[in-house]
Amino acid sequence: MLFGLSPEHEELQRAAIAFARSRLTPDVSAADRSGTFSREGWRACAEFGVHGLPIPPEYGGRGEGPLATIAVMEGLGYACRDHGLLFSINAHLWSVSMPILLHGTSAQKERYLRGLSDGTSIGANAASEADAGSDVFALRTRAVRDGDGYVLNGAKTFVSNAPVADLFLTYATADPARGVMGISSFLVERSTPGVTVRSSIDKMGLRTSPMAEVTFEDVRVPVENRLGREGRGAEVFHSSMEWERGCILASCLGTMRRQLEECIAHAQRRKQFGQAIGKFQSVANRIVAMKLRLETARPLVYHVGSLKEQGRSAELESAMAKLYVSEVFVESCLDAIQIHGGYGYTTALPYERELRDAIGGTLYSGTSEIQRHIIATKLGL
Repeated sequence: MLFGLSPEHEELQRAAIAFARSRLTPDVSAADRSGTFSREGWRACAEFGVHGLPIPPEYGGRGEGPLATIAVMEGLGYACRDHGLLFSINAHLWSVSMPILLHGTSAQKERYLRGLSDGTSIGANAASEADAGSDVFALRTRAVRDGDGYVLNGAKTFVSNAPVADLFLTYATADPARGVMGISSFLVERSTPGVTVRSSIDKMGLRTSPMAEVTFEDVRVPVENRLGREGRGAEVFHSSMEWERGCILASCLGTMRRQLEECIAHAQRRKQFGQAIGKFQSVANRIVAMKLRLETARPLVYHVGSLKEQGRSAELESAMAKLYVSEVFVESCLDAIQIHGGYGYTTALPYERELRDAIGGTLYSGTSEIQRHIIATKLGL
């Protein structure tokens, strides 16, 4: 199924590209080396309205639909070189803001969504644990009911945005014997006594998106900060992952599009053996493969947006989009490096950094193996 952007969505995407070119740092090499998160870029994107794109105006958002949000994210990926910043925004939006919008009480939405939408508050999803890995629900973090609240104890790892986060959406079990039915989700403010953000985790790519471990030691959380019903944390998590898997790679579509354009221009301009290198079939074939990947990846992501716009489930489609886009993005980065030769391998050009960033897409929000498992299960296997 093919999806073309409506005139309104095209205008939003053009506006996002113009904004990124004028307000977001074009050269992030130094920030990548030092692992520096751009607060300035975060605030600029918030002013443009990125953080609140799908959030209703009554909670400080722009009230755009999923398709418009994906179109804007694709535009940002096309014009912004700071993929870590875009990843942080996506993680904040899909794994914290959307769960609150979909599962939160009126009081929770009023209390948290406005700050998450205007960028004054940064959200982080604290789900993964060191011993659980991809088995997210084999968690050890405990939530013990105590009067009008809960006491949380446990540790989370690979928490994107943790070093800069103001609000954590975390998951804990009241009774491990009950399996997924014992898990609840909680909104925990960073200032809560007992919440500790440990040393930042150094990563191969997406280095401008900070990550760290978070521990909860006798953290008292009022019952009004439980997100969703008791024992329904798995429902909250699955819902957030469906959104995240389907939409978080929209910015990668923009990067793939820009890479394609740059490789075509380079292949036309660069001369070897008396002719443009694009005339060599080996080079041309790589560019053709990049074009095919882009044109087959885009419909998968926009199909998810279309289904969510209709209020329909997209669990299968989100897993397919996540699996395919993440893997072809890596392949296109490799082709971009190869087409640019030795220069593509150096830090003078962005492609080696984009390759490192792209590899993360095969891991976060569920590994490629997890996506294949989800797809197989939905196919009845």
